[in-house]
Amino acid sequence: MKKEIFTGSGVAIITPMNQDGSINYAELEKLIEFQIQNGTDAIITCGTTGESATMSHEEHCEVIRFTIEKVNKRVPVIAGTGSNDTAYAIELSQEAEKLGADALLVVTPYYNKASQHGLIKHFTAIADSVSIPMILYNIPSRTGCLIKPETYAELCKHPNIVATKEATGDITLIAKVAALCGDELAIYSGNADQTLPILSLGGKGIISVIANICPQLSHDICAKYFAGDIAESRKLFLEHLELMDAMFMDVNPIVIKEAANLMGFDCGSCRMPLCDMTEQDHAKLVAIMKKYHLI
Repeated sequence: MKKEIFTGSGVAIITPMNQDGSINYAELEKLIEFQIQNGTDAIITCGTTGESATMSHEEHCEVIRFTIEKVNKRVPVIAGTGSNDTAYAIELSQEAEKLGADALLVVTPYYNKASQHGLIKHFTAIADSVSIPMILYNIPSRTGCLIKPETYAELCKHPNIVATKEATGDITLIAKVAALCGDELAIYSGNADQTLPILSLGGKGIISVIANICPQLSHDICAKYFAGDIAESRKLFLEHLELMDAMFMDVNPIVIKEAANLMGFDCGSCRMPLCDMTEQDHAKLVAIMKKYHLI
């Protein structure tokens, strides 16, 4: 059995921006402290929710460095270092390791995609280039590229490939991955509304968007499940499904960033091509957050 990076709820943390579009590091520190003080089990930086796609290389590395420094080993820090260019993913991954990341999150190659054989070569090359553990990220809705269960079974033979963030929405696929890989591959939910089903298949937790505004809730759903209080875990999960769904009424991270702003954080807007919510959707978001007593 491979060593687990974390169990429970890891936040896919947003990257706050100033009005001029630059990164607001002072506010990022506040977000990090809010997460750690409210039960988050790990911090995942420079992922989809962190807007890594519009960061320069220098920004990407600086956000990773800053996050690692401010977290200061209180919880694991997992750095997003994926790319559709294997050589660049290796460069970023090696840099993140030098900066002190506890693990890497590596998405499937987007746009140019890859065959299943190509995915094995791609992820193996990255894993071979570092000595820290790696979480694969399966999100075909964004990348157009799917990791199949049989491919997972081959990849999990690598000692550095220890987990996956599963955001396919396909519970049958995830069940097959669990059956084929067993303890050689930890499974984290990539969708809040599938947290409980994935835990029931042996999942180790979630890499969560909603944890940006509800870190304790996301932690408690997992912690209560692992403690054997499945009824309470299910109750919390079902009571908050509407809130989970609301965070995806527009393209992530548009909604979660605005939700954090509504709670009093100064996260700014997303970088283009992502833009602010419509007035109608914003009104819906306000109503739902009031319903859950978040504002």
